[in-house]
Amino acid sequence: MKTLHRNVLAVAALSAATLLTAARPAAAADDPAVLAADRDFVTAITKSDSPALAKLVDANFQWISANGKIESRKLVLARMAKLVVDAGYPSPGTPDVHRHAYGQVETVEANSGKMHVLRVWVKRPAGWRALVYQEVQSLDAPPKTTPSASQDCQNPCKSVGYTPKTETERAIITAYEGLETSAMTHNAADWDAHTGEEFIAASSYSDRLLDKPTRLGELKRANMAGLAPTPLVSGRLFVFGDAAVLRSHHVVSQAKPLEVTRVFVKRDGKWVEVVSYQTAVQGGGAS
Repeated sequence: MKTLHRNVLAVAALSAATLLTAARPAAAADDPAVLAADRDFVTAITKSDSPALAKLVDANFQWISANGKIESRKLVLARMAKLVVDAGYPSPGTPDVHRHAYGQVETVEANSGKMHVLRVWVKRPAGWRALVYQEVQSLDAPPKTTPSASQDCQNPCKSVGYTPKTETERAIITAYEGLETSAMTHNAADWDAHTGEEFIAASSYSDRLLDKPTRLGELKRANMAGLAPTPLVSGRLFVFGDAAVLRSHHVVSQAKPLEVTRVFVKRDGKWVEVVSYQTAVQGGGAS
């Protein structure tokens, strides 16, 4: 409960400037309803307003704190009454906020210092709903080791712990496997083809955000920089037209498990990854 309380306060501070312009190349959010929903989400959190939050979160909503603990929609709403804003909570500074519109999916990324927050919004018949809220706390110093799949990379390069239910899902998973293969083999050109220009990654095992130019440079130098393919043991894929959200759990030998949220977009007939947030599970399991 204490961890959730601290992280709820953190998101309020990180989300104070959701209308800032994104510096990375991408179209700005084109639906004012998403802007309104995101502001209302932050207000509901800061006021511990469970009824208001209930109107904004999806039935499949998950809250992933910086320690990797997962809170379901039911648990977040049930605990809202105990979440009281601490007026003395130190502000992490002015956040750097980026918004990206992908048709029926929109993302909000708020960065302040070593704290990175991702909110994924999806368009349902009743309106925009928050599907994922995820925190990643970067390392204070460059990583000494990078958790990774085995050298033969069966999972996730050749197969993953998720069975596609449709041809669209199969195409997305195939694209994901191709992405991970290119990363494992340090094939920068192929990895480039599997990612969008606005690609961004945040990982508990890295000391910084990795945008596309930075990630390409690391791959060319055969340096994983804290971000590497890891075995996907379970997951759930949500498809919304030409955009998709993959929530997955990864287990790595000799390292903490990871909770990962990825966003894929279909462009020019192929699926590319645009977001990857990876949070290490520090202890305990999903609620």
